[in-house]
Amino acid sequence: MRIDIISVVPDLLDSPLSHSILKRARDKGLLEVNVINLREYGLHKYKKVDDYQFGGGAGLVMMCEPIAACIDELKAQRTYDEIIYMTPDGERLNQRAVNALSLKGNIIILCGHYKGIDDRIRQLYITKEISIGDYVLSGGELGAAVLVDAIGRLIPGVLNDETSALTDSFQDGLLSPPVYTRPEDFRGLVVPEILLSGHEKNISDWRYDQAVERTKQRRPDLLGE
Repeated sequence: MRIDIISVVPDLLDSPLSHSILKRARDKGLLEVNVINLREYGLHKYKKVDDYQFGGGAGLVMMCEPIAACIDELKAQRTYDEIIYMTPDGERLNQRAVNALSLKGNIIILCGHYKGIDDRIRQLYITKEISIGDYVLSGGELGAAVLVDAIGRLIPGVLNDETSALTDSFQDGLLSPPVYTRPEDFRGLVVPEILLSGHEKNISDWRYDQAVERTKQRRPDLLGE
């Protein structure tokens, strides 16, 4: 899988993409992530990528020409399944969307900045708009890192145990059940006896019941309640 990220501050993505599971995915050749500095496509001597809004108002807007030139160059090299714009007014990211994106081959992620991008880019190029929550960040880079991490861990071969991702929260519409490790007794709180029983079916049933109960308490909206 290949993901190309377009950003005006590419250094923000260095650390998230260079450690832990994403590093493993890239080292294995299972995920290729390229961060493209939009300023390389900027206009004139100072590589300008933003300008004031028509109609007035606070905040600069990312210009059409640099973004279009960057995307056009990328599209001339390969076909992309999605061109995603990270924006607060996009579709809120969820596990179902991540699952679908993990099956794609090539993706572009455009990171907004300042007041956002000229709306004509959204009309001409963007195939999907994604938000990671109902709040505003300084730019789309952190949201892009979240999206790439969520996608990358689902690619077959990335996790040491692929069944781990199948039992994560939201995969089956439920939150994950509580989990425990050593010691069995910590400050008077003991591991539920059933988890020590070795009875696989009973443990599975207990985990499902706990997942349902936790979802009812914390995210009843997932159950339609």
